Amino acid sequence: MVAFVQPTLSPLAADIYEPIETLPIVSPHGHCDPSWWAENGAFPDPAELLIIPDHYVFRMLYSHGVKLEDLGIGQPAEHRDPRAIFQLFADYWDTFLGTPSRSWMEYTLYKTIGVETELSAATADAVYDEISTRLNAPEFRPRALFDRFGIEVLATTDTATDSLIHHSAIGESGWSGRVIPTFRPDDVLNPARPGHAAAIVKLAEQTGEDIGTFASFLSALRKRRAAFRALGATATDHDVPVLATNWLPSDEIEALHGQAVLGALSDADATRYYGHMLIEMAQMSVDDGMVMQIHAGNRRNTNRQVFETFGPDMGSDIPVSIDWVRGMESLLNRVGNDPNLRVLLFTLDESTYARELAPMVGHWPCLRLGPPWWFHDSLNGMLRYFDQVVESAGYFNLAGFNDDTRAFLSIPARHDTWRRAVAMHLAFQVDRGVMARADAMRLGPALTRDMALDSYRISSVGA
Repeated sequence: MVAFVQPTLSPLAADIYEPIETLPIVSPHGHCDPSWWAENGAFPDPAELLIIPDHYVFRMLYSHGVKLEDLGIGQPAEHRDPRAIFQLFADYWDTFLGTPSRSWMEYTLYKTIGVETELSAATADAVYDEISTRLNAPEFRPRALFDRFGIEVLATTDTATDSLIHHSAIGESGWSGRVIPTFRPDDVLNPARPGHAAAIVKLAEQTGEDIGTFASFLSALRKRRAAFRALGATATDHDVPVLATNWLPSDEIEALHGQAVLGALSDADATRYYGHMLIEMAQMSVDDGMVMQIHAGNRRNTNRQVFETFGPDMGSDIPVSIDWVRGMESLLNRVGNDPNLRVLLFTLDESTYARELAPMVGHWPCLRLGPPWWFHDSLNGMLRYFDQVVESAGYFNLAGFNDDTRAFLSIPARHDTWRRAVAMHLAFQVDRGVMARADAMRLGPALTRDMALDSYRISSVGA
């Protein structure tokens, strides 16, 4: 096996890391494709698996002048040359030095896949062939890898109108792996989102509800939430471009809904409508117990040309500042004291960790703070996170870890990074005399596995 660099652990950190290194992986939020486990077919070629779907990878290549078309983005499969795409990636391999993508990819190539040739521009063909050979072996089928990775549970993210046929097929297959859906209703809640009008028409068809009235629209959403829960879902997920929750009088929201169905809302009214709908979702979570995730602090699709040519999720989403206190005020003052509500907060605005988020989760009983997300999902980002939040939030108001990935083979790498960061942070706490060694040893497994299960209200195996 090729040697690759991993974070160096002090003797104490190594002692904390040792019992958590092989704990089962809990992946309660991510974007893997459930069809992988429903069909259990061989993964595609190395380019399709490792490069084309991973915006962490192709955004860096794009920043160095590589055309997305040359990476197969937006191109029909029959027009792609996967070997040429992989060669292009290898040509720019050094551009990833210093980034978490480099660490994840090295771990994936050399440890997870077992590639025996070190990647470089000169070895791209050989590495491509090694990966291809392994991907065709039975032990690299999705279910076999799921079991080898030691995954206890994995949640996908699915639109409100998803048929969930793959989740149904997994449940009916007799396979013991636990893959559950997550209800993501952005397309039907946020009128500013592309495709909103078509999505609510589909919602009406699925549920038999006349979504022209607001009451019927809410009924349709409840039906879909129930369908997700029947297949094991424990959480909802909400992308919030502008965080501004507000509770509107019934006549005003009815009027706004009528305009939303027609696609006739102004940007300001669309924001007000979505701000109200987030509170409606929170109230439904009080009723059915689903954990609510809010991802904010991100301006999406900032490269207009790329968005118009290739669509969303093409690597041009950028962190922006956000006001969590005022943005969440209406929601929290309406339902935030209810013991049945749980809301997990994720941000790309690190400046809010100590100033707003840690004090908020250290007060409101419904809130927990999600782990570092996206640009900050790195060793340094994780260590900064712990330094900024634990003194106000404590540890048990944190949501543990989730990998939030589309790249299934990177899951072990990402969780290992978190476990090493946990060990390094806790060792530092002990070394500077603010925590007992015994407490650090107890917190290691809690931050690695237990808090994620508890935060997402996922029952552990055998519970």
